[in-house]
Amino acid sequence: MTCFFFCNRVGKSRNKWESTAIPTLPLGPKMFQGATALNIDAKGRLAVPTRHRDGLQSGSGSKQVLTAHPHRCLLLYPAPAWEPIRARIMGFSSFDPQTSLWKRLLVGFAEEVELDASGRLLISPELRKFAGLDRQAMMVGQGSHFEIWSQEAWDKQLDQILVASDKLPPGMENFAL
Repeated sequence: MTCFFFCNRVGKSRNKWESTAIPTLPLGPKMFQGATALNIDAKGRLAVPTRHRDGLQSGSGSKQVLTAHPHRCLLLYPAPAWEPIRARIMGFSSFDPQTSLWKRLLVGFAEEVELDASGRLLISPELRKFAGLDRQAMMVGQGSHFEIWSQEAWDKQLDQILVASDKLPPGMENFAL
């Protein structure tokens, strides 16, 4: 797919503006980043920040997938980004107790959701209970998807990072910012 950047330039007569399409690099998948504090209303709806709405809806109509994560947060994917993950999980053996647990968690809690006309996402009572979501939440970009944390759980994650900040995980020993 070729994308175009449109600009105006002076034509040959130097007094007439004309529009010119300049080819650019193809646009890749939306990269979700940043952490945003959000409120959850009494009905369990979370208003997705405007800057992320198009990325969550592009290529999927208006479908997203919300599921549980073993760290007690939720994962929010655009539906097309979730499908290969779901397919891979479903390929795991049902006879292995460990992979069955992962299937139950990731696929068992997975829900297809849509943003409403106001850009709000309805989080089911089951998923809110799983993640301990009440009134305040953090929406944290992770590249292809978002994590949704209760404010309390997110604060604990930050505390863990700060306590262990001098101990890099394997593979990041030579990482520099």
